[in-house]
Amino acid sequence: MQLFVNLPVKDIERSKQFFTDLGFTLFGMADNMASVVISEQTQVMLLAEDAFASYITKEIGDAGKSTEAILVLGLENPAQVDELVDKALASGATPAGVKQEDGGFRYQRGFADLDGHHWEALCLVQPAQ
Repeated sequence: MQLFVNLPVKDIERSKQFFTDLGFTLFGMADNMASVVISEQTQVMLLAEDAFASYITKEIGDAGKSTEAILVLGLENPAQVDELVDKALASGATPAGVKQEDGGFRYQRGFADLDGHHWEALCLVQPAQ
């Protein structure tokens, strides 16, 4: 099974550049949409607001004012968490959420992308058995 998360964006070119700057590959781009490849099974579809609106019957929410979802990216180690969040902040993101450190078992930091969507970078370390 695959998961496709669809996000509305105000400026598709700016959003494509942002996710490329973070090191993600883009796939299946059109003038009003692009797919950010997270893994073989997961993609985040960036849709220009007009394209996003064509799929829905409700109003598009303002991610800059409220949070409906938190998108979490699982990474292998804390250094990767810091690297991704630092790249995001350098590329125009803003800090989001609260940094979490759980005695070496969890390390987590967040950012809001250019459209205000809340992302978290998370590293979970399984305790030795």
